[in-house]
Amino acid sequence: MKNVLIKPLITEKLTADAEKYNRYGFIVDQGSNKIEIKKAVESSYGVKVTAVRTINVDGKKRSRYTKAGMVTGRTNSYKKAIVQLAEGDMIDFYDNI
Repeated sequence: MKNVLIKPLITEKLTADAEKYNRYGFIVDQGSNKIEIKKAVESSYGVKVTAVRTINVDGKKRSRYTKAGMVTGRTNSYKKAIVQLAEGDMIDFYDNI
């Protein structure tokens, strides 16, 4: 079985979403679907997921100047999932720090 959840996303916008709408963000495996994501979050955190939204984030083109000249590259693409939990459920990412 593949590891569906790679890491949680902790940003200012997602923290506000968690407080207001009980939504949490995760970076997930590129080949995973909404059903797999829902099962992975429910089994990992012991919560009830009501909705899952997924976003494929494309990598950005980056360039910088170095001693060797202009270096161009691209950041990695990834898949992001926003999960909404049932009323009363909560995930604490800072629990084991």
